[in-house]
Amino acid sequence: MRIAIVSVPAQRKPPPDYVKSLAKGMESMGHRVDILDAWTEDGMRLPGYEYIAVVAEPIGFFSGKLADSLAPVLAAGSSLGGKKSAAFIRKGGLFTARALSNLMKAMEKEGMTVNWSDILLSAPHAEALGKRIGA
Repeated sequence: MRIAIVSVPAQRKPPPDYVKSLAKGMESMGHRVDILDAWTEDGMRLPGYEYIAVVAEPIGFFSGKLADSLAPVLAAGSSLGGKKSAAFIRKGGLFTARALSNLMKAMEKEGMTVNWSDILLSAPHAEALGKRIGA
């Protein structure tokens, strides 16, 4: 299966370790995985993937908001309606659950079907969750 992981860090930086670990877990199950950075990608390639996993982090310790780079990437990928997807949020702050809810709302607003959501605790935890995709 072709899987896109959209990395949405709070600030402009390379994909964090937990995103790479999630991809490693998915690849170990035989999937072809590409990591897309929400700060630099335009989202036009998203319709070409069979499954889309969005991995985000809250913008602050006391916030459930996500980075502004998420909405344009999802909106640019036209025809995402009905696309199977997963929403992951990195554990951090007091409002992690609210951030996960906001992430799922943003994805569902574009018509994506979120069939899995979880909170990533660490890189090894992300790798273990990646092995469960498509299993």
